[in-house]
Amino acid sequence: MKVTIDIDCTPEEARRFMGLPDLGPIHDAYLDKMSKAMTEGLSPDVMTEMMKSWGPMGETGLAMMTQIFKQGGK
Repeated sequence: MKVTIDIDCTPEEARRFMGLPDLGPIHDAYLDKMSKAMTEGLSPDVMTEMMKSWGPMGETGLAMMTQIFKQGGK
């Protein structure tokens, strides 16, 4: 037997129904911070820290990529 249920609701209503937290304010704060960083310019130190946190394996991944670039991809 197969049963199908269609629920017509907005994403906000679904989030509330499922009991998920509202991350809208956090998302807005993150976007504001990134916009400010982009308009004011990024220093090399800030860029390095961002790459460490975003890249695979964190600081180890950044060190490997730096070494690859220094070797010229050989």
